[in-house]
Amino acid sequence: MKKFLCSFLLAACLAVPAQAARTVPVQVDGQLLSVRGTLEGGVTHFPLRALLDALGGWSVWWDSAEREAVAVHGSVRLTADPEDNTVTVGGQTYDGRVYVKNGRTYVPLRLTMNLLGGSAAWDPWLGGAAVTSGEADHDAMDLYWLSRIISAESRGESLSGQIAVGNVVLNRVESGQFPDTIPGVIFDRVDGVQFEPVKNGTVYDEPTAQSVEAARRVLEGENVIGDALYFYAPALSQGVWINANRTYAQTIGCHRFYL
Repeated sequence: MKKFLCSFLLAACLAVPAQAARTVPVQVDGQLLSVRGTLEGGVTHFPLRALLDALGGWSVWWDSAEREAVAVHGSVRLTADPEDNTVTVGGQTYDGRVYVKNGRTYVPLRLTMNLLGGSAAWDPWLGGAAVTSGEADHDAMDLYWLSRIISAESRGESLSGQIAVGNVVLNRVESGQFPDTIPGVIFDRVDGVQFEPVKNGTVYDEPTAQSVEAARRVLEGENVIGDALYFYAPALSQGVWINANRTYAQTIGCHRFYL
């Protein structure tokens, strides 16, 4: 009976199809790339040249004699070998699937970034990978979403007005009353959708250059509205609950801010 049961379970496992590979977006230091990665078995692979071009300062070529991709940045040398499935940086070799598809050499994204002094994290709100370079001043996921919510909420406002919107997001992160991450605050749905751009989808739009600048300043500590946790635009909303329950702080541009 046990033998039959084991055989049955094994057959059932073998009958379950493996998760198919799919393409996923990848952003580097807050900038969404036009090239997509491939997710398979929980690992995101990405074309080496496209990744290093996004990081900047690398020379990349294919060594036909050694049958491997080679990249150099100053004194740092990286090789990706599809035959041995290895990535080598600074003379140290690490195992990781490497493959060539349509003339592009794909490398495991997280492993490669870790070896280069950066990081790669899965962003469930993007449905893809967020890459932070070793030289970046800010976490890529934080910059990506903060710049987008600022742009979607206050496109056309002054720089101070946009910084104020970003301040509200960071104040919520630090308050203990809301999620403790920037994306968590933006996509918070515990008491309903907190930001209209999340509901109407404009939070996914490309941010303006000024909104990116505002996000950087907020992440660097610039604050123009103190401890405000709420805001609304009277031209678009009556703000009934906020007016009844929160203390008014100040108005910047088209937004009223409340503690």
